[in-house]
Amino acid sequence: MFLVTGATGTAGGAVVRELARSGEPVQALVRKPDAVVPGAEPVVGDLNDPASVPFEGVTGVFLLSGYADMPGLLARARSAGVERVVLLSGGSAALADLDNAVSRYMTLSERAVRESGLAWTFLRPRAFMSNALRWLPQLRAGDEVRVQYPEVPAACVDPGDIAAVAVRALRGGHEGRIYDLTGPEALLPAQQVAVLGRVLGRDLRAVGLSDEETRAEMAAAMPAEYVEAFAQFYAEGRLDEATVHPDIAEVTGRPPRTFEQWARENADAFR
Repeated sequence: MFLVTGATGTAGGAVVRELARSGEPVQALVRKPDAVVPGAEPVVGDLNDPASVPFEGVTGVFLLSGYADMPGLLARARSAGVERVVLLSGGSAALADLDNAVSRYMTLSERAVRESGLAWTFLRPRAFMSNALRWLPQLRAGDEVRVQYPEVPAACVDPGDIAAVAVRALRGGHEGRIYDLTGPEALLPAQQVAVLGRVLGRDLRAVGLSDEETRAEMAAAMPAEYVEAFAQFYAEGRLDEATVHPDIAEVTGRPPRTFEQWARENADAFR
């Protein structure tokens, strides 16, 4: 039995769907007892309260990073008989920068998993293709899309490709591996907008925001320490999300999906 955390979110939801398609028994960790997760058995627990998480009967866990007591959570998992953990981390974990809020929680999460005694695989995806959905309110209002950090390219990854790697790791044979997960090409935000325009049949225009405008937008949506973390990554260039890595193809035997493929599959979400 596999337990998927974050099962109602982007990556966790994709992992549930991938497991369900292959007929694997899967439990989805949820906070509300009335939650419905298609393809999975919902089980109630809170990752910030390790004692509440029902690990019994679980052999592998797809785990998100950044919870309050990662060592305690992992110790409980091990004592319940869990054999392996597939941790969703990120590229900034490689920086091991404990002064950066995002890098810190990913670094400390990886460290806790390494020290847990469980078999592990780390997934370090770059920006998700699904992040483009943040432009939906602007697309509903018109054809102009204001984009943050317009000069920063990213080899964005399809969450479905993350799930494909995660499921293979959950089944075993990838212990002690770190996978850098990217799409097949690095695109600027304006290039992503142009792809969406073609897919939607609209004449979309990308308007780049200054770093100051970007900070102001982000400050309205997240804590200041995260605004600063992303400014370090992108305005200061500390995080490379443009390099294309071969890991998805090597694990799955097929190339990673393009942003255009993702956009066509999800076109209805933008209409």
